[in-house]
Amino acid sequence: MSSECPGKNSWPELVGTNGDYAARVIERENSRVDAVVIMDGIPVTGDFRCNRVRVRVDRNRIVVQVPTTG
Repeated sequence: MSSECPGKNSWPELVGTNGDYAARVIERENSRVDAVVIMDGIPVTGDFRCNRVRVRVDRNRIVVQVPTTG
C-alpha cells in the first residue's frame, strides 16, 4: 500500500539509529508525513494513512523495525 503514497515511503537505513534522529530524518525527507516514535510492541490502530510513519524503538530508543508510511 505504501507505493500509493507520494514521496519516499520506507527508511531501512534508519534501523539501528536513535528514534528521535530517525523521526527528524523522515520528516525532512518527506514533508508530507508526521513521524511518531513509539515503543515496539505497543498496540496501534490498523488504519493506513499516507501522512504517518511509526518509528518503532526499543527501551534504549533505538529503531528496531524499518519505518514505513502507514
